[in-house]
Amino acid sequence: MSTLHTSSLAEKTLSIVRIVSAYLLLTHGTSKLFGIPHVAYFDNLQIFSLIGLAGVLEVAGGLLLLIGLFTRPVAFVLSGLLAFAYFIGHATKGYFFVPSMNGGEAAVLFCFVFLYLAVAGGGTWSVDAKRAKKS
Repeated sequence: MSTLHTSSLAEKTLSIVRIVSAYLLLTHGTSKLFGIPHVAYFDNLQIFSLIGLAGVLEVAGGLLLLIGLFTRPVAFVLSGLLAFAYFIGHATKGYFFVPSMNGGEAAVLFCFVFLYLAVAGGGTWSVDAKRAKKS
């Protein structure tokens, strides 16, 4: 495979990873803020709480990442959000070094996927890439 072809495929795959990760995070936020999908734990959620703030960041950041706008800074903020989610919401349940035992696997995985996006950018299929072409 040529380097040009491999590079193009990698950029498209990066976009797919960004889109899928953003959608999955967005569903976490919509379940917190709008009850869609319904998660009983979030019933009567106070918007001005840590979980409420997380929901706002998940919805806003998820939408921005979904279209690939301001990918790097948004992904960096979301990576931090998910690190906090792990340390505050999961690691305190014990098994600090074993996220599968404290329910924190998704938080850890999202944290590092978003950290990678903060470095790599949004890929070919992003608003950021379209804006860069115009410049």
